[in-house]
Amino acid sequence: MQLHVNHSPDPGEAARFAADIIEMAADISGAELDYSPASIGVIEDIVDGFRAEGATSGEMADSLVAFGCYVGEVVIRHVGGSWQHTTDALRVVPLAVRLPGQRDCHPVDWVFRRLELGSRGSIRELYEAALASVAAEADG
Repeated sequence: MQLHVNHSPDPGEAARFAADIIEMAADISGAELDYSPASIGVIEDIVDGFRAEGATSGEMADSLVAFGCYVGEVVIRHVGGSWQHTTDALRVVPLAVRLPGQRDCHPVDWVFRRLELGSRGSIRELYEAALASVAAEADG
């Protein structure tokens, strides 16, 4: 998916993008985002609202990137890892969370996928898969 994203964050800016979208979501819709895994459901609801209104990825790109940064911060805080550049040309934004064990996950892409696929693009399931992969590696 090729999109023009006005402000593609680098790894050092992703946490700020997440903090900014928390404030905007609260101001616009009263959404409470607290970096908990349960708050991923709030993100899904917001993105589902965009989808229901007929919004496209191109129209919502900057917001989707910011929501993806928020989801990435949830991953980092509860699963572990850090923001990294990725050279994977198939990614919407060249940004990934490098999980413990050196596996990458792509929460920004997860949010774009949710807009495109609706409930078939479950951000919660992808978060749970990242959590399970890190737990399996720790047990292995």
